Amino acid sequence: MKSPTPMEVELKLALAPTGPAALTQHPYLASHAARKQTLTNTYFDTPQGDLAKARIALRLRQVDGQVLQTVKTAGQGGGGLSQREEWEWQVAGPQLDLTSLAALPPFQGELSGVLDALAPQLSTDFTRRSWQLKEGAQGQQSHIELVLDEGEIICGGYRTPIREAELELKGGEPEALWALALKLAEQVPLRPSDSSKASRGNALSTQHWPLPEAHSPAEWLHRATLALDAYHDSQQASFLSDAQQALIALADHPALDTTARSYAQALPSALDKHGQPNTAYGKAALALAHRLAYQTALR
Repeated sequence: MKSPTPMEVELKLALAPTGPAALTQHPYLASHAARKQTLTNTYFDTPQGDLAKARIALRLRQVDGQVLQTVKTAGQGGGGLSQREEWEWQVAGPQLDLTSLAALPPFQGELSGVLDALAPQLSTDFTRRSWQLKEGAQGQQSHIELVLDEGEIICGGYRTPIREAELELKGGEPEALWALALKLAEQVPLRPSDSSKASRGNALSTQHWPLPEAHSPAEWLHRATLALDAYHDSQQASFLSDAQQALIALADHPALDTTARSYAQALPSALDKHGQPNTAYGKAALALAHRLAYQTALR
């Protein structure tokens, strides 16, 4: 098992339909070999959704002939960037390792009594292409794993596509994630996403996509991002309207400086009628999220 308090720092990007092809053809990746894998994932929870309520994800992943058990806690962040605790270890087969699970901090309190009630609730099956990107700049060495996931989330009678890129920091500073994402956004239609696969599956299962209240610019961007995530999974037009209203409120926010406001003002018109971003949206949204991250605890 990993160390007791491992942290995952990741930038999640939802891709437009043309995004995967544009990403794989990006000149920056031309000199880097890609690894292709098929991942089958089963997420566990109680019938009452105790883990989802605690914003904890528990999964078994079958990949390359191995079974990995993973626990992730609620993330902190926004604008696509998240930081959260993660534990992962190999298990013998497709059954939960409850003994090791019980020893983890998230299961020391109220959740200690739910372990025997855990059962499969949803699955995410997808193809993953991954690149290991290492480079040095200004005396800093970074290692980022870039993955492209394509597949679907399945929960009961509901399904929704997976089409996303994730940039996970393996070594170095979070600034390297922003730099790479902005480089990719020059040619890849994308947008920040604040919804994990597990949270998307849970919302799909309950057919409920709550949006948070917003006051600060970072909160309005987060609300708009979640509304877009909800729209694409639910296909409910009201969420696209919520996203546009949040983007307009963001652009008008008095706390924005001139540069941040120029980014925010570019966002509403850079989504098409289907809520899909063009490259202008991705560049402006990432630049704004990057700028706002230094005003909050998102780094």
